[in-house]
Amino acid sequence: MPLGLIGKKIGMTSVFGADGRNLACTVIQAGPCVVTQVKSEDTDGYRAVQLAFGEAKEKNTPEAMKGHFKKAGTTPKRKVAEFKAMRAAAERTFELGQEVTASDFFAEGDFVDVIGTSKGKGFQGVVKRHGFGGVGQSTHGQHNRMRAPGSVGASSFPSRVFKGQRMAGRMGGKRVKVKNLRVMKVIPESHLIVVAGAIPGAINSFVRIEK
Repeated sequence: MPLGLIGKKIGMTSVFGADGRNLACTVIQAGPCVVTQVKSEDTDGYRAVQLAFGEAKEKNTPEAMKGHFKKAGTTPKRKVAEFKAMRAAAERTFELGQEVTASDFFAEGDFVDVIGTSKGKGFQGVVKRHGFGGVGQSTHGQHNRMRAPGSVGASSFPSRVFKGQRMAGRMGGKRVKVKNLRVMKVIPESHLIVVAGAIPGAINSFVRIEK
């Protein structure tokens, strides 16, 4: 079965590594998650476990989801995610309504992948969005070209702008996966894990942690 949990980004801190270096780290509340559905090859065609995390108000929960959570014997949750079975954990079994925590999956020294939604930056120009250097210096009468994109295509041929040209546009707000982050600490009583490095998303945003 899957090796992963739903979590919430708490913030950042720093931890001294084994070599004495001070490492920037991210604190994640990993669980506790509740098993709200167990899928099998017989009924669904594949093996997976659906987990739910974070308390939600009952008045904001659709009736269909209320029944779904009631069947699992739990209260309404804010975030639901499905984790497909992995060969490394094929022998693990989960029951409906079971609670899983960070200490069930993660230990110090493990490497995890974290998936989240990056911060939305709105409509941005090419310098911020793609790292362009601008057209040039402010000499020769150029007073308003410092952050301009410059030429985007030739005139007579091809007489158009190629698809995929790096230009201004919406930046951020996308699904981002950061791989191979080392787990520096696991705090079971608070359901917290500390991973080295930064993860996508704002504080209190939901993330998906996979091992």
